Amino acid sequence: MKRRTFVHIGATTLGALPLQGFSTLDFSAPAKPQWIIDLIKLNDRGFDGLFAAQVLDTAKKAYGAIKDSEEIPNVQSSGHFIAKAAIALANPESQYYQSTDLLKKVGLAAQYLLQAQHTDGTIDLLSTNFHSPPDTAFSVEKLAPAYVFLKASQTKGVEPVLTALKTFLQRAGESLIVGGIHTPNHRWVVSAALVKLNELWPDPRYIKRVEQWLLEHIDLDPDGQYTEKSTGGYTPLVNRVLITIAKGLNKPEIFDAVRKNLNMTMYYVHPNGEVVTEASNRQDKGTIGTLENYYYSYRYLALRDQNGEYAAMCRLIEKTCFSKMVGSLDAYLEDPNFWRELPASKPLPDSYAKAFPHSGVVRIRRGNWDATLLSNNAGFLTFHKGNAVLQALRIAASFFGKGQFQSAEIKREGDAWVMRNKLEGPYYQPYPVDQIDPTGNLDKMPRSNRQKSEVQYLDYTVKITEINGGIAIDFDLSGTDGVPVSLELILRPGGELGGVKAHASKPKAFLLSAPTGSYTQGGDSIQFGSGLVEHQVVQLRGALPAMDAPTVYVTGFTPFKHRITLT
Repeated sequence: MKRRTFVHIGATTLGALPLQGFSTLDFSAPAKPQWIIDLIKLNDRGFDGLFAAQVLDTAKKAYGAIKDSEEIPNVQSSGHFIAKAAIALANPESQYYQSTDLLKKVGLAAQYLLQAQHTDGTIDLLSTNFHSPPDTAFSVEKLAPAYVFLKASQTKGVEPVLTALKTFLQRAGESLIVGGIHTPNHRWVVSAALVKLNELWPDPRYIKRVEQWLLEHIDLDPDGQYTEKSTGGYTPLVNRVLITIAKGLNKPEIFDAVRKNLNMTMYYVHPNGEVVTEASNRQDKGTIGTLENYYYSYRYLALRDQNGEYAAMCRLIEKTCFSKMVGSLDAYLEDPNFWRELPASKPLPDSYAKAFPHSGVVRIRRGNWDATLLSNNAGFLTFHKGNAVLQALRIAASFFGKGQFQSAEIKREGDAWVMRNKLEGPYYQPYPVDQIDPTGNLDKMPRSNRQKSEVQYLDYTVKITEINGGIAIDFDLSGTDGVPVSLELILRPGGELGGVKAHASKPKAFLLSAPTGSYTQGGDSIQFGSGLVEHQVVQLRGALPAMDAPTVYVTGFTPFKHRITLT
């Protein structure tokens, strides 16, 4: 498709082209924008390592497979290689364009896929899932575009490779029209895979299965977040595959769910372009999350809706993590309409205090700093100032082995955000005589039937308020007196601490006895205080183990009333 053809297509028709049309696309047409060309060149990197990881011993069962970093040959690594290679083979900007040597290696990997595929069409994820429809769907999602790109490449000798991939994909389709799932996002990954298969080889059974999953409705809460709350992993994936479904089934109402999530995500962005992950229910919880996987959804809907905020998010992603965008290059290449110029940017939110109660999150941002408050989370607060990051604030008391603080909710009280928890530490009286088991079996004498005595209590109240240039956190622990308390400021590794003293025996542990301390990362710095060190027991019984990160401790005893400021 020539540039003069697609640049005049209106935003309302974006995505209207069917996927099977790409089998006849002219990938050599000089129409690609520079950012796409740059990504194609980035995609060329890493092939030498993949070539070295290919099993070339014909005596091996996994002949043709690509081994992962732990030397295990598997379908996922092999499929990733095929998808990456298909992009290179189809685009003249790649040094591997129409390379018969690369195609030969792709052919070996494709034959391995057929050998590894079960008779029911499923594949294994060797780290955990076997005969897995959802993992089959993840592979289809990558290999269906690869099939299209390989066909469009017109590389000499491509037909046997296409035949092998077609066989694999159609067998996989048979598994997806009957197979089950594990997690909420799997429904939409499976559905998107079926949509892609239907666009290549139309089959009413594919669409019937997608419609069956859609009857369950999209699992979006009023905050705009999906069930798994996986901002650093599955949330952007769900957005992308829902767009695939909406386009393939001509159901534009599905875009509404994606828009709601994208609108919420704009308030989850740290000043350095990272995304809040601490509320996730999945593997990305508490990890350093970047936004590259949101790019497709933001750009698609920025163009479709002419949305300036979405366009600004795209430009932020390009600025902060462009090289990581290469992982979704296949999606960017599927429709040249996607390459059109973005609309003008509109300002993104960067000064707000906003609650997301269904996610248990409060976000406060003021320019170059932000704080995240979290319910049902022992690391109940984070603070970012540019690249200087307080990963978590935690507090615990050595109270009956259960003194780690977390709050079930976050309440707004005046100008403060308040978290509370109340603990009880009872002792127990002899068992009622008429209920004693004659054999003395304690399983038959539950402790709930015993009378409590000498009950001890510990009340936690944590109040967070804004101050000039940051926040103040006021702690009030009261009830039983004399209980040791340990407050942890857990910092991201890699920076430089000031104003603190190394603990005598705990590595990466520091004590804040001075009025203030500092943590500097690059040109950014967090100031914190005030200090208090009344004991040096930083690892209390019943508290969570120390994190593998530089941690500054403030210690005391109940009644514990103390203010920490972060600026």
